Amino acid sequence: MRNEVMVLPCLLLLHCYVVLTMETITQEKAEAAIPVTTLSPPEGNTTFLAGTSWCVALPGVSQIDLQNALDWACGLGMADCKPIQHGGACFDPDTLVSHASYAFNNYYQQNGNSDIACNFGGTATLTNIDPSHGKCNFASPGSVRSSAPSSLKCKTSFMWVKFAGILLLLYLRR
Repeated sequence: MRNEVMVLPCLLLLHCYVVLTMETITQEKAEAAIPVTTLSPPEGNTTFLAGTSWCVALPGVSQIDLQNALDWACGLGMADCKPIQHGGACFDPDTLVSHASYAFNNYYQQNGNSDIACNFGGTATLTNIDPSHGKCNFASPGSVRSSAPSSLKCKTSFMWVKFAGILLLLYLRR
């Protein structure tokens, strides 16, 4: 009977190990999947003389390339894309260029206004004209911060809290 009781926690431990390992592998693949940039601007920060720059989508580029870049920015790029969702402050105008511009700029600002953070496979460019409109405010330097590292730490530690809670429940159930 005692051996049967220990099988369940061992299986649970194995499951948690596999989940955490897969999460780490997925994160490593995600980091490796960052698109290779083309047509990179010159090295160094190209912030404009006024001191403020925004990253926006280039009109006239391939819609497929633009959609792929938007998907990356809102997914693996971890840009805050809630405002361009239906009902969000930046949903209108409901165009691919407008939504991509918001996401690209959010990613660019999160990543310290680095030149390389405003490329998106050649579908974006820098501007010194604030693209904000109506209730839609585009982030500017210093108005957003990167949350990528703390998000990953939180996710992993939360997983361990869940694991410990399950083990505690199993132990108390005996």
